[in-house]
Amino acid sequence: MTPANGTYPDFEDLRDQAVALRRAGLSLRQIRDRLGVRNNDLLHRLVKGEPPPDWTKRPNAKDDLRARARELRLQGMTYDRIQMELGCSKSSISLWVRDLPKPEPRHTDEERLALMNAGRERLYAAREEARRETKRSARIAVGELSDRELFIAGVTLYWAEGAKDKPYQRRECLQFINSDPHVITLYLRWLDLLEVPLERMRFRLSIHESADVARAERFWAELIGIDASAFQKATLKKHNPRTTRKNTAESYRGCLVIYVTKSADLYRRMEGAWYGIVGAADSAT
Repeated sequence: MTPANGTYPDFEDLRDQAVALRRAGLSLRQIRDRLGVRNNDLLHRLVKGEPPPDWTKRPNAKDDLRARARELRLQGMTYDRIQMELGCSKSSISLWVRDLPKPEPRHTDEERLALMNAGRERLYAAREEARRETKRSARIAVGELSDRELFIAGVTLYWAEGAKDKPYQRRECLQFINSDPHVITLYLRWLDLLEVPLERMRFRLSIHESADVARAERFWAELIGIDASAFQKATLKKHNPRTTRKNTAESYRGCLVIYVTKSADLYRRMEGAWYGIVGAADSAT
């Protein structure tokens, strides 16, 4: 306390009082008021070396997380697993547990590789299942096609894959080529809708010279529903030694060419319908 004459007692005597009050559990503010010391620098010098009482310490919200992180580390958990368990950053976890011994590996290198491969396979399987489900749902959503819808689909397909008339080369006839059996099936269904009889169709194979031509013709003939002898002479594509062919598997059957005789009027209808589709799409925007 300040003496009556207004002067401080000597520093050591004042320090003894401050230390005693500090050890009694008083805060700096309480010591300041008790001793009448208004100089903060002097106040801190008086209690230097004396820890503040626990009740004055600000509680740390992460104390519980730190303790739990250390507990999990001692159980042998990795930083990743601790992070998943507690939801805190790896940098905080590292700071809290870096003095603890590194846990022994739970698995051998071979076991870790096996677990990694198994996890990758599960991921790929889940992705593949999602792909299949998306395709299945889209297929079901189409439902049945009306004749008009089939006609529009066929026109669009022909314009994408069929031979087209050019100003410099008059070719008003239906000639279609493709290697996809599903595309060929749809095109034949479209020709049936247009009432084109099978007798007006000519079939020819365009295939690489090293392929099994007879086997490919039998495949397409069975798909169409005709005898393979009805095929015209195949067009053989010669091998370019500077390129590497990838279509060499057993599923390679070349491309099927379908030519419709006396089809100039059908071609004009197809082309007119195509530009009708284009115009309708433009007006819908």
